[in-house]
Amino acid sequence: MADEWGRGTARHAVVVGGSLSGLLTARVLADHAERVTVVERDRLPEEPDTRPGVPQGRHLHVLVEGGQRALDELLPGFMDELRKLGAPKIAMPTDMVQWQNGRWLRRTAASAHFYSGPRAQLEWLVRRRVLADPRIELVEGTETVGLTGTAARVTGVRLRGRGAGRESRVLAADLVVDASGRSTKAAEWLAGIGAEAPHEETLDTGLAYGSRIYRATDAVPDTDGLGYYVVPGPDQPYGAVVVPLGYDGHHMVTLSGLRGQEPPTDPEAFEEYAKLLPHPVVSRWLAAAEPVSGVHTFRNTANIRRRYDRPGRRPAGFLATGDALCAFNPIYGQGMSVAAIGAVALREALADPRRTPTTRRVQRALLAAARQAWDISAGADKKMPGATGDAARPKPLDGAVGWYLARVQERSMGDPLVGDAFREALILTAPLSRLFAPAVARAVLFSPAGRAPLEPQMYREG
Repeated sequence: MADEWGRGTARHAVVVGGSLSGLLTARVLADHAERVTVVERDRLPEEPDTRPGVPQGRHLHVLVEGGQRALDELLPGFMDELRKLGAPKIAMPTDMVQWQNGRWLRRTAASAHFYSGPRAQLEWLVRRRVLADPRIELVEGTETVGLTGTAARVTGVRLRGRGAGRESRVLAADLVVDASGRSTKAAEWLAGIGAEAPHEETLDTGLAYGSRIYRATDAVPDTDGLGYYVVPGPDQPYGAVVVPLGYDGHHMVTLSGLRGQEPPTDPEAFEEYAKLLPHPVVSRWLAAAEPVSGVHTFRNTANIRRRYDRPGRRPAGFLATGDALCAFNPIYGQGMSVAAIGAVALREALADPRRTPTTRRVQRALLAAARQAWDISAGADKKMPGATGDAARPKPLDGAVGWYLARVQERSMGDPLVGDAFREALILTAPLSRLFAPAVARAVLFSPAGRAPLEPQMYREG
């Protein structure tokens, strides 16, 4: 990057955080720096196991098509490797028995798919591929406690080994990228060198969810679907997802509710909570399945966007990416895919021959890469009762856009044309403008709503 990698510098990049976003960022930077150091608080497991630094590691994760394409761009052949590890491929809407907006989705021919294997499996595969590059070094069990430099330019990071009494040390760098997640301390780091933290946009519904692993038995409801999905909304705040994990009949079951209606951690109460859903199909599945884990809950689900693109006294040589830049309500399953899409955006910004890759320009490209996922997540959460935060405030066009998108959702339940366009936007393979294409708009505005079943389709159409 021109404003911090001038001629004669060491071209050393430091990435704070060894999760998915940090690893993919390191992979991109390795093509532009002489060496890249990834600094990670945890000791990373050698096998695909969960770790403390990923608080959602015991919960449901999905990889939608936008993320799949991005991972294959960054790490050629990655999706083939993931499939060989047994990650389940779920076709939409064919493989899911899905309830939304008071109706069940027609299980028509598939137009999209996602993978639902454990996050630890996917992250382990990325880690193995990225750290095989000799230009990338991993520093484990080490915290980043500050930046060095001035408000004009970052020159490195202050590190400290985890544990009492450890002294800090300085690691010089020409570029520092914050990929430390939604709990980033970047505001403190920037203040420590006289710079300004970015404004944070927030939107919080208070949603919480609980997850538990079950093994399907011969007694579970007879269906050719691979999973179940009950989508919450303003009039019905409870949600549920049941998807396979890809081994020994194990499934991840996640139940969710809003502030004051959170799922319990007690196993028996967890299954009672499922009876609050608008249809008993998930509760019946749980009653017939065998639980194989405890219940794990997660409550930190606010949407947070840090506006590094806005004017402020911030240094060259410092970028934010991943959840440290834009964190979404995890219930929408966008985080891993946006991490990969953001890394592709970083690669394109650094390689663009038409523009000098200054810190501000690259940071804007990273924020733009997350915008569609933000619009989807924050746009849906804005409608939920009790939503708080400055991003929850209504905007002038919210009424008209909300009316149109409500019709899109309604017609997507039974009209394959609208449903395909809606899913393409949700899986991040087409822009939201796809929903306003002439043929889609005609169907949304003038066609009668397609048939949506009142009872769940236990078998696909055709």
